[in-house]
Order: sequence, then C-alpha cells, then structure tokens
Amino acid sequence: MSSAVPHPHPHDSDEPPPDAARPAVSGAGVSFQRGLSVLISVAESGETRVEQIAADAGIPVSTVYRYLRTLRELDLVEERSGTYAPGWRLLELSGQHLTHTRLVELGHPLLQELTDATGETAVLTVRVGSQAMCLRQTQSPHAIRMAFRINQLLPLYAGAGQRILLAHAPPPVIGRVLGRPMRTITDRTPDRARLAREMETIRTSGFLISQGELNEGAVAVAVPVTAMGEVVCALTVAGPEPRCGPTWRRQARAQLRAAGARLAQILEHGAGALTPE
Repeated sequence: MSSAVPHPHPHDSDEPPPDAARPAVSGAGVSFQRGLSVLISVAESGETRVEQIAADAGIPVSTVYRYLRTLRELDLVEERSGTYAPGWRLLELSGQHLTHTRLVELGHPLLQELTDATGETAVLTVRVGSQAMCLRQTQSPHAIRMAFRINQLLPLYAGAGQRILLAHAPPPVIGRVLGRPMRTITDRTPDRARLAREMETIRTSGFLISQGELNEGAVAVAVPVTAMGEVVCALTVAGPEPRCGPTWRRQARAQLRAAGARLAQILEHGAGALTPE
C-alpha cells in the first residue's frame, strides 16, 4: 500500500513570502519614512520651500510642517525667511561643514591672488544640494564690480561657476535641476535644452566662460577644483564686459587653472603645498 507524500506548506520553505503575504508597514514605519523623505528633500535641495518638499515627498503641506518642526528642534533643518535649509547638525553629519570650513581657510589667499592678478572679483563656490553657494570671495578694487553675498545661494543653471558644479554633480542632482522649473534671470540664462547639450563639453574642457547669464553685462570665467577624485568647488573670476575682453579671458583662464591646481594639491597633500619652491 502506498503512503501519501505530505506537501510542504508554502511558508515552510526558506524562501521569503510573496509581497502580498508580507505584513503592511506599520503607522510608525510610515511616519519614519515620511520624516526621512522630508529630510532628504531639504538636504538635496540645499534650500527649499514647504510646497516643494511636499511635492518631493508626496505628502500634504500640513504634514510637512509637522516634520519640519521636529527636524528644527534637532538642528537638522533651519528656517530662513520662509525657506528651509540643512542645519548645522546635518552638515556636520554629512562632512560638509568641515569641508567648507577648510575651503574657506585655504581658499582665501588664492582668491586674493586671483583678484590681484585679474583686477576682478574672485569667488569660491560649492554645491549644496541642487543649488550653489558663494563660500568665499575677494572683491575687485574697481568701483563698478561684480559681487555676491557670503553664503548666498545661487541657481546651478546660470553662471560659469554654478554650471561647472552642475556638470560635475551626480546624475540624480542633474536630473533634479533639469526636471524642475527654471527661472529666466536674464536674456542669456541657458534653457533646459542648452544645459543638457553643453554638459559633456563643460566636463571635458575643464573651464567655462559665461556672459550675462546671472547678471546683465557680466563676464565670468570658472574652473573646477578636483581633489580626492571629485569636484569639491569651483573658482571663478567675474567682471563687467567692457573690462573683460578676449585677452583678459585668456589670462584669467590661465590664472584660474594654476590656482585650482594649487588648491587641489593643498587639499590632497596638506598646507605645505602652498609654499612655493
């Protein structure tokens, strides 16, 4: 007489149960996930508004406000006149605070040398999420000059230094910038198609010249600074068009490349690299 062979229960195997059989995410899990989505939106944007966070995270504005209140209490997010930016604790956790402090200390003498050599304002910018930030500058001695505010946030899609940073940003950041509405700041502000078309050229050429993209009548020349295998900042010199013709641009590009190479060497090998041989 043959004996019946028992059939294993589908959950007796080592294989995980199908998705339909898995327990639903608990309310606490959903809340945690939403809180992280809010934090990620702020971190990736650099500075953003509640409405944009809600769109990124896919949750109501009223819910976003609740999470932001908690994140502010933990110093992970700070409010700036209606917008929200990464707080000091988030910057320290990501290592940005330390990197930015070092760039401020090391970059200032190089910026001053660039201003002395070119006669125009020299700027060091870094990428903060999907925006650029003016970390340090030395202003031109001329009465009419280009200038930014320290820690001023700038769009990544306009201006030589900013577009350098955009071209070297991770693909998700590039997609985020190109996928969002872009303001036409001047008649020469690049549109989405031009930005996408010129990205590879900027990466391979190692410099960028812009004219009036962010400020009417301005010329800017910028180079990336690469250290430890990634672009950590951009160096830019900028001035009014009447003073910044073709000869000035060629000389500025050479000065910037030399300064960028020195800063990269300092970042990788220490401050002793500043001492000329």
